[in-house]
Amino acid sequence: MSQVFADSDYWIALLQPNEQLHRRATECSRRLGRKRVVTTEMVMTEVLNYYSNQGPRLREAAAAWTTRLPKDGKITVVPQSDGQFQRAVEFYQQRLDKEWSLTDCASMLVMKEEKIAEALTYDHHFEQAGFRALLRQST
Repeated sequence: MSQVFADSDYWIALLQPNEQLHRRATECSRRLGRKRVVTTEMVMTEVLNYYSNQGPRLREAAAAWTTRLPKDGKITVVPQSDGQFQRAVEFYQQRLDKEWSLTDCASMLVMKEEKIAEALTYDHHFEQAGFRALLRQST
């Protein structure tokens, strides 16, 4: 079964209907078909951080989403591990000319390990790394 990686841009857009990318994220979701969605605990942390100052209602919605996501049978959540963290730091250090976050680096490494070519993201950093950023594609 083919896989697609889900970055925080995608999850934030899906969770918040007034988010600029909501329509694109929803359309991408419809077109996924039987693809398995892969994300990481680091991405989930990024989503929770995004909602940390958005008020109690959105904080609660984000926390509830974090609890539900790993239980979804169509989604694989890669857990944060010491090894993953260390490999991401090394990758980060090897690309000092880029503005990639540590979460981006960890995500890209997961994508390489899992042979995933497409990411549900608007982040151009994924394109810099040779992946397709699906939320940047015209609908």
